[in-house]
Amino acid sequence: MAYTEFDRERWVAEDPAQKRADRDDFARDRARLVHSAALRRLAGKTQILGAGHDDFVRNRLTHSLEVAQIGREFGAALGCDADLVDTACLAHDLGHPPFGHNGEMELDRICADIGGFEGNAQTLRLLTRLEPKRCHADGRPAGLNLTRASLDAATKYPWVRGDGPVPTRKFGAYEDDLPVFEWLRADAEPGVRCFEAEVMDWSDDVAYSVHDLEDAIASDWMDPRALRSRTEMRSVLEVAAATYAPDQDPAALAAALERILATGAIPARFDGSRNDLAALKDMTSRIIGRFVLAVELATRERHGPGPLSRYEADLVVPDETRAECAVLKAVANQFVVTTQDQMALKERQRHLLGDLVDAYAAEPDLRLDTPFRSDYRAADDDAARRRVIVDQVASLTDGRALLLHSLWVGPTAEGA
Repeated sequence: MAYTEFDRERWVAEDPAQKRADRDDFARDRARLVHSAALRRLAGKTQILGAGHDDFVRNRLTHSLEVAQIGREFGAALGCDADLVDTACLAHDLGHPPFGHNGEMELDRICADIGGFEGNAQTLRLLTRLEPKRCHADGRPAGLNLTRASLDAATKYPWVRGDGPVPTRKFGAYEDDLPVFEWLRADAEPGVRCFEAEVMDWSDDVAYSVHDLEDAIASDWMDPRALRSRTEMRSVLEVAAATYAPDQDPAALAAALERILATGAIPARFDGSRNDLAALKDMTSRIIGRFVLAVELATRERHGPGPLSRYEADLVVPDETRAECAVLKAVANQFVVTTQDQMALKERQRHLLGDLVDAYAAEPDLRLDTPFRSDYRAADDDAARRRVIVDQVASLTDGRALLLHSLWVGPTAEGA
């Protein structure tokens, strides 16, 4: 199915004369993402380890670029518009606050009585309100004013809080962003993601499951020999079953680990030499290729040849492949995310963000950046004003959050 004019429509109509004849609508969307300040700020935000932890580990920007590279080729192989999937992949983490999912949890606590905070809903807010590119005729901001198809592809959870098809804390839009959410979801079945969003989501899962393992090994947070230890892997498989694949049988997850090891992709040792770094990089290529190809073949088996896009197909992820991906996620969780040192750091980071929200609220006219100061003055009530403050805090990089906290509240321990 070719993408229609309906798919290419923008929330705010733009002057056709400004269109370049040699650039497609979705290529324009991608260019707007690439040139956005929100994307640049991801360079200073946590992926698995804090930005600046060392010179190897990924940050949110490099992660997003890698997701986009995987998604672009994967989507194109299935018949999606490559620029459209690329845009969704670049956008998928824009709403993350400082300190990654840990910061997300703290802002959600702070916003519990005003609709919560969710990184995916914040992404939509950035794309359609906070990131400046276009405005409505009455002066209201319209964000980057991407096409309907691009916004839909970037919406991983197409529902508001509490309306998901399965119990989950994840959601894709706040109540006060419903007008644009309803516009971009026009004619879509409630709760059903478009095909491009499914491609983006699997590309994200593949990227972070494999790259977080690579970062953990390269940064000496884990020895790859641990993957062949039944004792060490027992707790990893428990995490995989409890957190990442609760519907999978524990035996299936153990078999998934054995299949990954049997590929020979994971190096038996790592000492940081160039040869070992090359072997680690080869590991990422082989496992990414394995995960993507399995899903491509399964999807083609169900839907046949020809272009697949929008709502004419659904992505098919075999249970065995999903189990393998879940095990790799659990490895990083066990050896990096939930270590004692990291848990203590996360607690300090949560306190820091709470302090910053209080500091901005105490002197909003002095401390808010100019765009947020205008939003604050235009807010109708205390809930709306708190949402503006949280928008400001969510926009900060890790480094700026640390700096502002030291200026306004006092010194913090290293890293938080």
